[in-house]
Amino acid sequence: MIIFDYYPFLFPILAGVFGLLIGSFLNVVIYRLPVIMEREWKQECFDYLSELKIGKKFKNDPEITAHLDELAQPFNLSIPRSRCPKCGTQIRAVDNIPVISWLFLRGKCRQCANPISPRYPAIELLTALLAVVVTCYFPADWYGLALLFFTFTLIAATFIDLDTMLLPDQLTLPLLWAGLALSAFGISPISLQDAVIGAMAGYLCLWSVFWAFKLLTGKEGMGYGDFKLLAALGAWLGWQQLPLLILLSSVVGLIFGIIQLRQQKKGIDMTFPFGPYLAIAGWFCLIWGHDIAHWYFTYMLGA
Repeated sequence: MIIFDYYPFLFPILAGVFGLLIGSFLNVVIYRLPVIMEREWKQECFDYLSELKIGKKFKNDPEITAHLDELAQPFNLSIPRSRCPKCGTQIRAVDNIPVISWLFLRGKCRQCANPISPRYPAIELLTALLAVVVTCYFPADWYGLALLFFTFTLIAATFIDLDTMLLPDQLTLPLLWAGLALSAFGISPISLQDAVIGAMAGYLCLWSVFWAFKLLTGKEGMGYGDFKLLAALGAWLGWQQLPLLILLSSVVGLIFGIIQLRQQKKGIDMTFPFGPYLAIAGWFCLIWGHDIAHWYFTYMLGA
């Protein structure tokens, strides 16, 4: 990484290009990881029914057989190859270049002209942009590279939660352990003690809110994935940043929640994911947390 000391502009440029490539991969993760989880749940359910000797009664059912045949087909982040959902044509490598291919194809499948969602290039551009921002604020060292991993994971978690209202353990738990490991090995500026307390306080904070709301209303106000995500953010940011993180996520959630309610014209009981707002607030706290806190205490409180 010595070359970046002589040519510091190279780090943001390479990070932007790398972000485009990772953004393309994140599109796959965002779509496929929930499907993989659903397939695993279905398989576990049938295995459980088979152990109870109930599943045997349904083996001749055509619908159950179709589900079993589907589960028998390999499905992961690399298999099968990406295809057009309408005509089934396999997407060629030349048509899978981030952003460029979508623009060249004018947002349509080469074979059947089925529209391709503009969200795909948008996520690629977002990933590249956030990668550039991170590398502009942090040097090209191990911690800077770790923050790129932090950013990419939050992007995937955000869009999966928006689509499915799920925060997969496959994302939140590695993020949590990575934050603790960085502190343990002295890579992160956050001490191991602050990281551990941040993880514990983050989890217990939302866990307490969850149970208080459930005892008062009899309803579940949020999922356990939100607890784990805040615990992971606490491990990366330290317990000192948690009040600002919770405040920012609440403000962002309130703003977007009101906008969503007005657009969809639904009642106040409508559910919406909280994970994206935690992720947005966590990323802003990581980059500008100290500046925001300084501004708040200096100008808002007159400290």
